[in-house]
Amino acid sequence: MAKKRNARHWDEPQYHADHPRPVTRRQFVAQGFMSGAAYTTGAGILSLFSNPREAMAALSPDLDALLTSPCQIATNGAGKIPFICFDLAGGANIFGSNVLCGQEGGQLDFLGTAGYEKMGLPGDMIPGLVDPVLQLPYENFDLGLGFHLDSAFRRGIMQSLTVGNEQFINGAAIPARSDNDTGNNPHNPMYGIARAGAGGLGADGSILTLAGSENTDSGGNSMLPAALYDPELRPTKVDRPSDVVNLVDTGDLVGILSKDDATAVMESIYRISDRKMDQVNTQITRDAIIKEMVRCGYLKSADIADRFGGVPIDPGLDPEIVGPNGIFTAAEFNANSRDGSEFRKTASIMKLVINGYAGAGCIEMGGYDYHGGRRAEGEVKDFRAGRCMGACLEYAARQGVPLMLYVFSDGSLSSNGAIDNTVDGRGKGEWTSDNSSTAGSFFLVYNPGRRPTIIGATPAEQAVHQQIGYMDAGGSVQRGATPAANNVNLLVNAVLLNYMALHGEQGQFGTVFPNHGLGNATMQDSLTAFTPICNGTIANPV
Repeated sequence: MAKKRNARHWDEPQYHADHPRPVTRRQFVAQGFMSGAAYTTGAGILSLFSNPREAMAALSPDLDALLTSPCQIATNGAGKIPFICFDLAGGANIFGSNVLCGQEGGQLDFLGTAGYEKMGLPGDMIPGLVDPVLQLPYENFDLGLGFHLDSAFRRGIMQSLTVGNEQFINGAAIPARSDNDTGNNPHNPMYGIARAGAGGLGADGSILTLAGSENTDSGGNSMLPAALYDPELRPTKVDRPSDVVNLVDTGDLVGILSKDDATAVMESIYRISDRKMDQVNTQITRDAIIKEMVRCGYLKSADIADRFGGVPIDPGLDPEIVGPNGIFTAAEFNANSRDGSEFRKTASIMKLVINGYAGAGCIEMGGYDYHGGRRAEGEVKDFRAGRCMGACLEYAARQGVPLMLYVFSDGSLSSNGAIDNTVDGRGKGEWTSDNSSTAGSFFLVYNPGRRPTIIGATPAEQAVHQQIGYMDAGGSVQRGATPAANNVNLLVNAVLLNYMALHGEQGQFGTVFPNHGLGNATMQDSLTAFTPICNGTIANPV
């Protein structure tokens, strides 16, 4: 007789017999004991700006000139491609059952049957075969990057995308080992993204530089490379719509007066205070610096009133995100469930980043240490993650701006071939143990107007640029294939190289990151996936 297992809700905490009792925040997140709850707040009116990245300040010209020197007001997005990363805490399945990963020839250089079985695919569902119901091959390239036809990531992404937007997306896979069940992998690239540009000026935002859904130095579960740490760049914690709203406080004056009148009042306060400051001796050694800080405080208040007065930035009030024609229905977005909280978290980060209020964002999703139970649990959680990834890509499409979306996890897992034939299990192999040899990450790029172009004059050359590294036939990462394959720090550097390459700035990579470890220019070219989609900034598409 078949052994009956106790039913468990997929979002309940995971108790693994082969894992120690969780004691750190990262362990609690990975095993689903903690999550990023979120809620919606407040009502308001629609945005006054169809595209906040194009909103121009209405301050008087003499004051507007001071916003760049010496007061240093950040510009919307700093002209760089918005960047969002997904940190799937716990060791998620990324390759095989989700993103295709092949041998030296690329994604279509298929693994052996045993290799796919280790990645959770039974012998009758492996790439190279055809789905008997849909009559479609199991290798699918609708998103440019190859996914398994029944990938939960792919199904989730496609459900969030408007039909047709997938043709403007492409991506690349990076097979690379990382440790299992730990937040100590330096996976997070956001600090580097803030530096990844000409002169070390990378992504920035008009409100803040970096945003993360966890209150950690990295903004997520995994650490950041120590060499990239800069205390001034520590991400601001954002995991719910109210966090976004609270980033900007225009004060009661904007509620009493019109935006223009409120700005005029703040300008007048600045001018009066500026004249008075000239007559004051603060009796402090650094008198000039103190006075400049006071002046800038008043000027920044005027700028905030001008740019954000009457401009709600609550993602729950954005009709492109929530509503009859939104990415999420109101019921989905407001649901008191794990789905609802993850959707609200994702919407909050993507609203900030894609609208240029933040330069880069990290969305941590917990509970991805999903081995030791039915395959259904992994499928449900991967589909949820796919919905959130797709939401970011779709919102970028609706705003008409490019986006680089990067997905990583701490380690990975494997299957012993036992099949879960439940509805949610979908006839795939159950995840039975942690396995870092099957690990890796991938990124997708949305580009308005055309699909990003993979480097290479022939399909064979393009194949090895779209898969940066490779696995052996048995489904294990080949550690010597690339510098990134067995070194998480260098994996991050490979991502930064590809981000700069999208701007046509890969030639400056060694200057911005002098100790990068990725070899000479020839090696760096082999680690780069795409030709540029813009020349320096997104204002200059190519």
